[in-house]
Amino acid sequence: MTRYERSRTKQYAVAASGQWTDEEEGRRRLPAGEVHAWEQGLNQTVCGLSLSRSRLTRFPHVTWQDTFPESGGAADRVQRQCPRCASVAGRRGSDARPRWQRTDPRP
Repeated sequence: MTRYERSRTKQYAVAASGQWTDEEEGRRRLPAGEVHAWEQGLNQTVCGLSLSRSRLTRFPHVTWQDTFPESGGAADRVQRQCPRCASVAGRRGSDARPRWQRTDPRP
């Protein structure tokens, strides 16, 4: 990845329908329930849900990649990831589909 590409990649935080406190890591708030990708500074998720009207809690200290079960991060009580947010912010895991790619372009 070039330096230009790294500067263009966005780091998404998490907004979730619930929260829980991890006592083992010093009473750290972590997401629970359904999680959505959220870009800090905006009042809506990547898929377009309003944070306040949907009653979603912001987690600016948790990255989107930490909500994947294989990450070992903050995914302990995540029940569902928004598929629309996952298509924009990146999807890894068993249900990940390869990115669309033209195999035989027209001349």
